[in-house]
Amino acid sequence: MDFDFSDDQEQLRDAVRKWVDRSYGFERRRASVRAGGFDRDTWSELAALGLAGLYIPEAHGGMGMGPVEAMVAMEELGRGIVLEPLAQALVAGGVLAGYAPDDLKSAWLPKVAAGEALVVLAHQERKARYRLDVCEAQAAQQGGAWAVSGAKGLVPAGDHADAYLVPAMAGGRIALFLVERAAGGVDAKGYVTVDGSRAAEVRFDRAPATQVTSDGLAALEHAADIGIAAACAEGVGAIDRTMELTAEYMNTRKQFGVAIASFQALRHRMADMKMQQELARSMSYYASLKLNAPTAERRRALARAKYQLNVSMRFVGQNSVQLHGGIGVTDEYVGSHYFKKLTQLEMTWGDTLHQLGEVSARMQDTAGVFA
Repeated sequence: MDFDFSDDQEQLRDAVRKWVDRSYGFERRRASVRAGGFDRDTWSELAALGLAGLYIPEAHGGMGMGPVEAMVAMEELGRGIVLEPLAQALVAGGVLAGYAPDDLKSAWLPKVAAGEALVVLAHQERKARYRLDVCEAQAAQQGGAWAVSGAKGLVPAGDHADAYLVPAMAGGRIALFLVERAAGGVDAKGYVTVDGSRAAEVRFDRAPATQVTSDGLAALEHAADIGIAAACAEGVGAIDRTMELTAEYMNTRKQFGVAIASFQALRHRMADMKMQQELARSMSYYASLKLNAPTAERRRALARAKYQLNVSMRFVGQNSVQLHGGIGVTDEYVGSHYFKKLTQLEMTWGDTLHQLGEVSARMQDTAGVFA
């Protein structure tokens, strides 16, 4: 079995890393946070690299690539803790390409690929607690057209999005709809999240909508798994850079006249962090490779991956802060922003306890038992 990346994948990694290094420095990121956590110019630059269209077929103006290419790109964006929600473009591209009728694909996929339209998933509700099958939003037909009513929270860049993918109850089951922000009956209130990115609370009041699919739960589960794989890859990139920053600091900071990297207890701590780093990387690979598996296998694999990433991100982030001391939590030091990013990623798409429950619920009767 060949686990090496192809030449095209390595070229993609190199292109994204060069963009991060040259165009997305720490000061630009801080300026974006001060401006509200989302920058349309940065989004256009990501689209110009082809990243917004990674999951979109070439026939609709996209790159026609797959999960491994998305993983490579998200790792590099994680290294730069880029604020703009590329994962949402992956989700929109995957869901619209896989579930939407042809006219909806033709209308929206080229615009998503070109960066002309930001389409985000608006699915979280207060009572759901990460569960995808809990939905209070309602959809009703009025004169042959659909309208959606309900409230969704923590919508990425929700007050800047051009359209939303919204699950809502229709005929006793969850269906998935596309709602344009410019449509009547949409109210989005934005705010900056703990890691500096932007989110919004969005209310729909009989907002005109287009049905993407009547089998909304299947599409929503697939969307969540695409998001989980992206978060895992982004987490690996942030862990990698956190490890580099911590090693640099330990080789520079001196106590008793010597670098603290020479202290055996701290070296052991770094070794434990390295183990979690590699566990995270292997499970991120596992998540991406399982994205095209049958539904039950895919859902089981993504829950396992997200659980391990949650454990690794918390362990590396917290230990990095402890090894840095007070500077590790100061806003002026870049390391504190990686800590906040890792903390927020742990809570995204299901926290540790939720994913542990998912893993447990999806265990087969013979789990852990070998004949």
